[in-house]
Amino acid sequence: MKPLSRGLPTPAALTRVLCLLAVVTAVGLLPWLSGRDPALTVLRARSAEQEPTKEALDAVRRDLGLDAGPLSLLGSWASDLVRGDLGTSWVSGTEVLPSVVSGLQVSLALMGAAFVVAALLGCALVAPVLVRGRGSAGAFAAMLAAVPEFLLATVALLVCGVWLGWLPTSGWQGPEYMVLPALALGVPAGGLLGRLVADALPAVLDERWVELWRGSGVSRARVCAAALRRVLPPLVPQFGMAAVGLTGGAVAVETVFAVPGIGRTALGAAKSQDLPLLQGAVLALLLLGLAVGALSALTRRRLLGPALRDASLTLPPPRPVRTHPAVPLTLLAVLTVTIGWGLLRDPYAIDTTNRLAAPTWAHPLGTDGLGRDVLARLGHGAAATVGTAAAVCLLSLAVGLALGFLPGVAAGAADIANALPPVIVGILVAAAAGPGTGGAALAVALISWPPLAAHAGALVQEVRASSFLMAQRAIGAPPLWILTRHVLPSVAAPVARHALLRLPGIALALASLGFLGLGAQPPAPEWGLLLDESRAYVERAPWAALAPAVALALLAGLAVSGAAYAQGRRARRTGGRRDARTGRGRDAHTSGEQVTHTSGERVAHTGGEASGSHRNRQEGGPR
Repeated sequence: MKPLSRGLPTPAALTRVLCLLAVVTAVGLLPWLSGRDPALTVLRARSAEQEPTKEALDAVRRDLGLDAGPLSLLGSWASDLVRGDLGTSWVSGTEVLPSVVSGLQVSLALMGAAFVVAALLGCALVAPVLVRGRGSAGAFAAMLAAVPEFLLATVALLVCGVWLGWLPTSGWQGPEYMVLPALALGVPAGGLLGRLVADALPAVLDERWVELWRGSGVSRARVCAAALRRVLPPLVPQFGMAAVGLTGGAVAVETVFAVPGIGRTALGAAKSQDLPLLQGAVLALLLLGLAVGALSALTRRRLLGPALRDASLTLPPPRPVRTHPAVPLTLLAVLTVTIGWGLLRDPYAIDTTNRLAAPTWAHPLGTDGLGRDVLARLGHGAAATVGTAAAVCLLSLAVGLALGFLPGVAAGAADIANALPPVIVGILVAAAAGPGTGGAALAVALISWPPLAAHAGALVQEVRASSFLMAQRAIGAPPLWILTRHVLPSVAAPVARHALLRLPGIALALASLGFLGLGAQPPAPEWGLLLDESRAYVERAPWAALAPAVALALLAGLAVSGAAYAQGRRARRTGGRRDARTGRGRDAHTSGEQVTHTSGERVAHTGGEASGSHRNRQEGGPR
């Protein structure tokens, strides 16, 4: 007789359903949560010249069914959804389903092209590791991953589209229209994917079977192919999340090139409060994220095969990469001097007679379109960008540690959080609370905790199963003592390092929201807003756009090289000794940091691991 528990839904399934319903409900209630009259917004979207008289607003309310109230409207939409009807656009009056399908097709095509670019660049980054058999600090790949897509899009549009005239600069009418957007999206994604594989390969190439194959005369090509097959399964879920990020997180690129994708559709619907279209676009992105997560889990199982899967084999811990201390120290010195120098200047002083001036001693990084000193705005913007990112890191760390002790609950909620790119969450938060730094920080924090929770959950499971804790329980140690003196110290330190490594990705996500007008508002010197303001004159004054972009790249390089140096030094100091409390090497707890901390850097990213069972996330991530 089967246990009754087998017929009951798991905590992960319940949490997944509840979070999905919460997101859909929040979208349905956005016009009322925002505190703005949806009838007024829709009237202005339909006809900007028409006077918002009481009669006109009442007519809009009757037409949209707003008089029935938000819950009735949400229930009507849900009942139509069961029949496959997404409703009618409040602004254009057309069916929503064709618009959602069309936008999704465009985004999927763009995602496929960008993934090809990312794969080619990733292969170029991985090839030296296969040849040398050892890894690098990955600082160059991290800098590529930290370059904002919208800046690459703007530069590619100017150079290849305007100056050289090689490719179209806007629209979507043929294959040639996807080249520049695919390059803008694929280069940062390629840096991320290449680094994931390059970090894991050296440890695999040190395994015994590689030495035996080479001694038996097996060709280098076959050995490399087998090593890649050994590396890929645990990383497939993160590849899937990169694909989701390319689809839903490409709003900025779609905006620059006027590509009618699903992300740009959702952004336009949120600004005009076109509720049915926004609901359809967000629902499509959610279903796409869940489908990609399930496909990633299935692909991983097929790659492993029954022998590897049944044996529960995973990747060995990555070898600590030796990084010269001069690398992080140099990057830190450059950032510190630049930010400190900028803090001594006035970021709001306007001098229209000196607008778009080239760099001089008086203005080392030039001036912007209003004659404001770019160095001053860059320095003062560090507090808004890096400071907010640090606060989001701390919040994500707290949530991740707490949910690490509730793996069933965390797994279901993480699936929904992973399916929503930060830009889409930023759209929803901005539509409800208005654009601002606080809303952008909340949006990024809502979806940046899953990788940390998965890492914490894996470590909690290891520590709880250790012989040391069994001995503590046997001698009668109270649970609170065990938790505070042994479990938390063993888990908090490696997860905190993991959170620190996610700082550049979170800063980039905040910059993306600022670029789209969903974050800090003018005249704040936030780095994403600086990039947006300089976009209009990047051809005449490229230094205004390059300064915050280079600062983001240097921040990523500092985080990666600093962490690599610290880990390598810790490994040399411990000499591979085993921890007396867990029976494992001290570096085993941090082995997941090199593999998983980049999973959310672009999904901005910060999406985290793909959906699927919590066991798969532990094996494919922080082990």
